[in-house]
Amino acid sequence: MSKTLALTEELIALSSVTPEDKGCQQRLAELLQPLGFACETVQSGDVTNLWARRGNARPLLVFAGHTDVVPTGPVDQWQSNPFQPTRRDGKLYGRGAADMKTSIAAMVVAVEEFTAAHPDHKGSIGFLITSDEEGPAVDGTVVVCDMLKQRGEQLDYCIVGEPTSNDTLGDMIKNGRRGTMSGKLTVKGVQGHIAYPHMARNPIHQAVPALTELAATKWDAGNEYYLPTSWQISNIHGGTGASNIIPGEVVIDFNFRFSTASTVEGLQQRVRAILDGHGLEYALQWTVGGLPFLTARGALSEALAAAIESETGVVTELSTSGGTSDGRFIAQICPQVIEFGPPNGSIHKIDEHIDLRHIDPLKNIYRRTMENLLLQDPLQ
Repeated sequence: MSKTLALTEELIALSSVTPEDKGCQQRLAELLQPLGFACETVQSGDVTNLWARRGNARPLLVFAGHTDVVPTGPVDQWQSNPFQPTRRDGKLYGRGAADMKTSIAAMVVAVEEFTAAHPDHKGSIGFLITSDEEGPAVDGTVVVCDMLKQRGEQLDYCIVGEPTSNDTLGDMIKNGRRGTMSGKLTVKGVQGHIAYPHMARNPIHQAVPALTELAATKWDAGNEYYLPTSWQISNIHGGTGASNIIPGEVVIDFNFRFSTASTVEGLQQRVRAILDGHGLEYALQWTVGGLPFLTARGALSEALAAAIESETGVVTELSTSGGTSDGRFIAQICPQVIEFGPPNGSIHKIDEHIDLRHIDPLKNIYRRTMENLLLQDPLQ
């Protein structure tokens, strides 16, 4: 059994359902400290975070990830216990196998191999690990990033071990993610008997033209890396349940997935202008779930792409598709953030798994990336 596989299985066996860590980070610290890492536990609420660093020189390359996993769902629907790592048919099954305990194990073993072969490498290596990525994400990576910012610690490169590959290992890496912003729109009317519409004001009827315009609006054209920003309605709530009452209000939940071509302030202003243009009486609440981030082609993406091609022969694709990740927090203190990990076809599903044939190549890609960045010192 390879060291990466053994460590992956060890981590899967720890039932770290968010926000629990269940000792995963303690085990990582036990492995990193003998390699010269100063390890620091950052506790925030129920969340455990690990910041570990080896060296003080620049450039600083950080590996980031999360030890928490999503709930298993109905355990009786799994072919094997989700927290008992099981190998069958060339795959490793268990909650967190793809998202993302294999990536964490591969990062640690890659660093172990790299530092053994190159103990006097240039720059520094760090680990930023949280148990709050799958949860609210308020006590995790963002807390550590705030701490590092206050200390003035400069991150130069960060690889987040999210499962980004599609059909085969290395076919896609994420060089950014869209932002997410939700709105709750309450359009107010006057409740009344449905047979006397002149004595009431139907907020649903009033809202429809404005919603039609919002749905048809082109918010931006995107850019080289992003598709245009999208606006989507997720829920509409109106009425009392009776068929003979005009409702007094209707509530519309909607969401923006937006690119770096738009801003929070700009999108909010345009929504209000449309609503005001239709003369609606309304209330509007906003929730910003995450800002977009983008890492243009540069030293990190090139080093990672070269490592992928050297190890697998695959020419990778840069993409900003998918949901949000903790990369949005790290990008606030690090100019180059890239996400890369194993295929994501089984994440959050029953019988989550990873192909055994991908585990050691993933570790090798992380190691090769360090060789490309920390032996050639691209900051010079």
